[in-house]
Amino acid sequence: MGQLYGFVEGSTGEWKDGVLAKLVNDASKDESPDKHWIMFDGPVDAIWIENMNTVLDDNKKLCLNSGQIIQLTPRMTMMFEVEDLAVASPATVSRCGMVYMEPESLTLKPLVDSWMNTLPPKVLANTFIVKTLDTLWSDMLEEGCYFLRKNLPEIVKTVDNNVTQSCMRLIDCFLKKYYDTEVKKITNEQIEGLSAQIKSIFMFSFLWSIGGTTDLVGRGRFDKWLRERMTKHGVNFPEENTVYDWHFNPDKNEWQKWFDTIP
Repeated sequence: MGQLYGFVEGSTGEWKDGVLAKLVNDASKDESPDKHWIMFDGPVDAIWIENMNTVLDDNKKLCLNSGQIIQLTPRMTMMFEVEDLAVASPATVSRCGMVYMEPESLTLKPLVDSWMNTLPPKVLANTFIVKTLDTLWSDMLEEGCYFLRKNLPEIVKTVDNNVTQSCMRLIDCFLKKYYDTEVKKITNEQIEGLSAQIKSIFMFSFLWSIGGTTDLVGRGRFDKWLRERMTKHGVNFPEENTVYDWHFNPDKNEWQKWFDTIP
């Protein structure tokens, strides 16, 4: 982890050059191989943060109002834990190596949007498939995660981002064969066939991600919840047993019992 050289709390506009200079000086003179951290915690002052652009740039030089210039070593890192970026310009934000934000403030939509851009090109070009996936994600994801947290006991606790990505990976398994290769080109007929299956593929993936981490009691609750959504979106699903007893076979375009897949 290295050594924490400074942890400054309060508005950055209240700081004096001497406070910052001492922290940076101490760290820059330390020749140990350890990582040197300077942490800033508190609201960001507009003028102060813009003056920090020089130290956040590639040259890593801290230019103080007194005329003093301090060169940061490669081992030094500054980290800002701020309430917001309201007064920071895009230039300042771009100079930070990484911007971390709370998942609760972002929601799951950016994760879904970025995944949608990774779909096979010919699948992404199909308006019906894209609109169908958009509708299913919008209608079921947030509500499904909320139902999971409130009603489904988990043997091992998960987070919403994780189960969402698990759902995406399962869908990717079904879509992998729709990439063009040197020896195989995907036809329009194949894409049209996928259009008829995309809802079932989504429901199966949703089942074993959002509903896949719960126990036997939770499975009974999720069975009822998911069946209602399948009916709403026009997915023809068998009535017997639970949703966990069936898997979707894209080759036959039908739901099959797991035991029927065993020779």
